[in-house]
Amino acid sequence: PPGNISDCPNGSRWVMDVFNECAQDSRDVASIVLGLVSIFCFAAASFPQFYQACKTGIMDRALSIYFLLGWLGGDLLNLIGSFLADQLPLQIYTAVYYVLADLVMLSLYCYYKVKNRSGGIVTPINVAFVFLSLGMVSAVSFLGRGAAVAQDPVTFKGRSLLSARVDELGPSPGTGSFASGSISSVLYLCSRVPQIYTNYKRKSTIGVSYSLFALVMLGNSLYGLSV
Repeated sequence: PPGNISDCPNGSRWVMDVFNECAQDSRDVASIVLGLVSIFCFAAASFPQFYQACKTGIMDRALSIYFLLGWLGGDLLNLIGSFLADQLPLQIYTAVYYVLADLVMLSLYCYYKVKNRSGGIVTPINVAFVFLSLGMVSAVSFLGRGAAVAQDPVTFKGRSLLSARVDELGPSPGTGSFASGSISSVLYLCSRVPQIYTNYKRKSTIGVSYSLFALVMLGNSLYGLSV
């Protein structure tokens, strides 16, 4: 049952109760705390760019569409990998949130792209943007909630990619999630190149939030320490 630490000798009870993960010493607890802080950094990273977009109104010129698509592709594959690896609800909800944040940012890009070319036809664009945003948020949230509910809450899973049994015959159940995670990493890395080129071509970073990249760098650093 939840809270049973028989599979995790000397494990932290609150970590098992809240995250269903095994933390047997202070090093494990520190890893989990650093991982949670890194998630917070990633989750908060998009908000400064949202503000910057609304403030300057030139998001379509400041950011590269390939940079946004690369992030969205990486987060979508991360979400797919969390389904394939049968990860914990917290991990699935986090992956869903990342996809939602990417969709909002991509929607803002398209919004200002159309608005800056529309010649003043603003109201229909605003209405369409609101309806499309609500539709995307509802659809992705529904998918994430359904996947998390389908989880077996009474079984200790941990991170499936790290807990696959070595004596299982045939392909590992984590093969698909590993492949999606690898492609996701490539997309994350390559997505920076178009943005660097855009900044170089414009000879300016106006409209690009410094805090976006600062929080992502901090999140990656904390995640590395957590690992």
